[in-house]
Amino acid sequence: MGAYLKLDHIDKTFTRGSASTNVLKEVTLDIDKGEYVSIIGHSGCGKSTLLNIVAGLTSATTGGVILDGREVNSPGPDRAVVFQNHSLLPWLTVYDNVRLAVDKVFSGTRSRAERHDWTLHNLDLVQMGHAKDKRPSEISGGMKQRVGIARALAMEPKVLLLDEPFGALDALTRAHLQDSVMQIHATLGNTILMITHDVDEAVLLSDRIVMMTNGPSAYVGEVLEVNLTRPRKRLELVTNPTYLKAREAVLKFLHERHRFVEAA
Repeated sequence: MGAYLKLDHIDKTFTRGSASTNVLKEVTLDIDKGEYVSIIGHSGCGKSTLLNIVAGLTSATTGGVILDGREVNSPGPDRAVVFQNHSLLPWLTVYDNVRLAVDKVFSGTRSRAERHDWTLHNLDLVQMGHAKDKRPSEISGGMKQRVGIARALAMEPKVLLLDEPFGALDALTRAHLQDSVMQIHATLGNTILMITHDVDEAVLLSDRIVMMTNGPSAYVGEVLEVNLTRPRKRLELVTNPTYLKAREAVLKFLHERHRFVEAA
């Protein structure tokens, strides 16, 4: 049986005038249904470009993406993206920001009442039901990201794509939101592909960590299995040998890549 999400020999080259830059080189990765995979690497290694290719926002130069047996060649509701910036519409309430996505995807298959209930269900899933009538300017950064995650989940995507979703948050808010995402993943069993710069975040949340080499022409350098049982509790992991070994392996890989940058 093939992988649920397959990244197949992806190359990406950007061309401007007579100048060409190869960003990604021969990136191949198989992701199983229900798996949580993080991609980590130094800035400029093409992480976000790769996520955009999976989202259908950017086309690969060669190679491609197969999701559940079908080729990805354009954006679609089967792949929902949560960006670092929440991208909520400021003139709409929290409820209406989520309902907009629900109506777009389910207007032909669910009744008005069903879409209302589904919107509230997803807000409750991220503990934001109490703020449904507020506008983005009236809630905190962490709450905005919760709404963005609710909007993505409400589309019932086959894959949830997270592009450094906690990067702009303070440490405490970040930790709370990481715990929420872990709980959502445990509840829904959804497939998640996440871009991150944070080693601890990657080890805490992931089943596997994909480590990219430096750009240009970045490729998959190593893939680390994170053999930690779920549910995971961050305080218990601080002294867990498996957690510490995984963290060390990622840090060592990134440190080696950093030395290459300094030597260049």
